[in-house]
Amino acid sequence: MLKKPLNRLDILLTFVEDWTLFLAVAVALVVAMTNIVLRKISPVSLYWSDEVVRKVIFLSTFIGCSAAIRSRSLIRIDALPQMLPALKKPLAYLHHLGVLVFGFLVIRLGWRLMMQVQGDSFARTATLQIPEWYFYAAFPLVGGLMILRTLLVMVQDWRATGGKPKDR
Repeated sequence: MLKKPLNRLDILLTFVEDWTLFLAVAVALVVAMTNIVLRKISPVSLYWSDEVVRKVIFLSTFIGCSAAIRSRSLIRIDALPQMLPALKKPLAYLHHLGVLVFGFLVIRLGWRLMMQVQGDSFARTATLQIPEWYFYAAFPLVGGLMILRTLLVMVQDWRATGGKPKDR
């Protein structure tokens, strides 16, 4: 019943994550390489290139959290389930629960931080003068993505193993 909408959501999230990460890395690479080439062949330098690269790395790190959940690459307890196989299922559920709690904390605290920075008219990036709250808006969005991704992984695990969590 829910299989088709969940598959569509998975495809949509995968598309958004992959293309966001691709475009972010492409922008950082082009800006950094352009600045390097300009510095080597002329006295011109893009004074704002370092700021752009820093902000792109910031955003791609958080989008990468959601992609890591999708590929089951998020850090987790690995040795204990191998030594005690009976703990594999409870630890997998504990891991999912921990990611869900973390996602909710990122949403809650990120929203507060974003609203606080939004109220500060002086909170702008150093060179481009972009309001900083645009970047802090990534926190609630990424928290939501992490929660959605974790729920999708939990459903996939549940379906694939008949109620038993799937190994990485």
